[in-house]
Amino acid sequence: MSKKLVPVGLSNRHCHLSQADIDVLFGEGHQLTNFKDLKQPGQYACEEKITVVGPKGSLTMRVLGPARNQSQIEVSLTDGFALGVKPPVRQSGDLAGSPGAKLVGPKGEVEISEGIIAAARHIHMHTSDGEAFGIKDKDVIDVEFGGDRGVIFKNVLARVNEAFALEFHVDIDEGNAAGLKNGDEVEIIS
Repeated sequence: MSKKLVPVGLSNRHCHLSQADIDVLFGEGHQLTNFKDLKQPGQYACEEKITVVGPKGSLTMRVLGPARNQSQIEVSLTDGFALGVKPPVRQSGDLAGSPGAKLVGPKGEVEISEGIIAAARHIHMHTSDGEAFGIKDKDVIDVEFGGDRGVIFKNVLARVNEAFALEFHVDIDEGNAAGLKNGDEVEIIS
């Protein structure tokens, strides 16, 4: 049986913004500016950045596009400590009851009552990859990274969709602890 290898994409702090919040932060009708395409089709890092202000501190982060239905701030647990909030580890979009913050842009400020999460580790895969690996959408799997600081990542959410490209997403805290870098490969082991 061949190995089920998946390329790594480390996830640094970033935010996804609703168009309503983009209008306040950057000016009415503002359209996000593509800085660099990301591996997931249609997703991109933007030129635009905002400052997220929490009870203890603030962090500047890049906006990812395109606009979403609800603003979401994705941080590591270390970033949460710096902001003075405790972000729950959640799947993207699961924002109910998560901490909020003040978002500051060049044209205005927005208070969000919820929206800060530490994204659960997950693998995006195209439906053809899911079929080849015998994995369905929302399966929970384990992956292993050999490296100098070999580690097994448990409870990895599989996100299988024809619009996705194969990539393991883990936040910068976990990636650094394991010695991972973008482009490394992990192996699906269960």
